[in-house]
Amino acid sequence: MIEETALVVKCEGEFAWVEAQRKSACGQCSANKACGTGTIAKIWGQKTAQMKAINQAQAREGETVLIGLQESALVQGSLIVYLLPIVSMVLFAIFGDQMAAQWQLASAEGASIVFGVIGFVLAGIGVKLFSRHVSSDVRYQPVILKRLHTLDNLSI
Repeated sequence: MIEETALVVKCEGEFAWVEAQRKSACGQCSANKACGTGTIAKIWGQKTAQMKAINQAQAREGETVLIGLQESALVQGSLIVYLLPIVSMVLFAIFGDQMAAQWQLASAEGASIVFGVIGFVLAGIGVKLFSRHVSSDVRYQPVILKRLHTLDNLSI
């Protein structure tokens, strides 16, 4: 399970909206000072991301919590979102090139580009359908695993 600390900003029944600091991998890299990506990350500053999480720890607003997400959900989601459009675009472009030869078109390159764009758009629609499908699936939802700093512990 991938774990991260977050702050509960809003509670809604069995769910809670949590805010987590976006982290760059540049902080752990030895080439951080000489890398352009590390410099750009510093310029843009620290950003936060809000997400809806299953509140199984009964956390309340203002608490710091540990959230978790299954690795398999992250890997599968990443493959669908990033790999599907690229593979679809390439396969449709190859298909367009083959069809241009079969249809005896003057510009096989143009047909390849058009079919590649069609493949990319269809994959985008597939990604949108996949995201709708998994939005209600608890396996793809972040879960509040435990409360780290409760409101009761903070008051002295």
